[in-house]
Amino acid sequence: MQKDQLFTRRRMLLAGAAALGSAGTAGVIVAAGGEDAARTAAPVAGPQARQVLKSSAFRLQPLTGYGPPRAAPHKLKVRHEPILRISARGRHMMLTFDDGPNPEYTPHILDTLAEYGVRAMFFVCGEMVVENKKLLARMADEGHVVGNHTWTHPLLTTLGRKEIRQEMERTSGAIENAYGERPQWFRAPYGAWNRAAFQLGAEMGMEPMAWTVDTTDWMTPGTDTIVDRVENGAAPGVVVLSHDAGGDRSQSVQAIRRYLPYLLESGYHLTVPGRRTS
Repeated sequence: MQKDQLFTRRRMLLAGAAALGSAGTAGVIVAAGGEDAARTAAPVAGPQARQVLKSSAFRLQPLTGYGPPRAAPHKLKVRHEPILRISARGRHMMLTFDDGPNPEYTPHILDTLAEYGVRAMFFVCGEMVVENKKLLARMADEGHVVGNHTWTHPLLTTLGRKEIRQEMERTSGAIENAYGERPQWFRAPYGAWNRAAFQLGAEMGMEPMAWTVDTTDWMTPGTDTIVDRVENGAAPGVVVLSHDAGGDRSQSVQAIRRYLPYLLESGYHLTVPGRRTS
């Protein structure tokens, strides 16, 4: 608990600095089956980024799950902005959870997702993975997508290139060991991106993923507030940011039990990006 409290205090102190580190990096271009159309997206909710963003469509496919260790990842084009939205075609949305896995809260979130047959993305920290490998194995079994959220959740804009590489590479290795595949997605802690993070992520075969709706559940604003932010922010293409670790996440656990059936009853399809094969 002491570690969670320190982590929460550190997040609050650095959130403002993160916003500065991410300034000017909040655009999106997402390719889909040969398409490269750019669209104007809604401004990002939350303190980390408040730019007017662009997005385009990409094909959603099921995750493969377990598989043999792969060769060196396919290098991607280096982006200058993180991806913030998924395809707005139809009523698709995506739920994402950061900082886990946590043995106290993550299982409850997974249980709720399983109850409604919904998949989500989990951006995990390597130091949490090594202690909770069975939770990553469960995520793979249930079709969730796991992304890289660094090893110790540092503010990347304060680190050198070598340190950033170590944080990312070590985490990808731990994910592959526990999940069965190397991650294809990366999220910078605090939403603070820099050139090195984009370049290194691309070298490791990972696309940068941010969000469009921030629940700010890490501030424990109350279950009602979290639910309202998700329900009021719901729209085609939205990526929702929540947390399953890093502090007391009981409000996040309670909130998803309320907003998930609401989203489904409202006609939204909660989905995840498909695994790239080339």
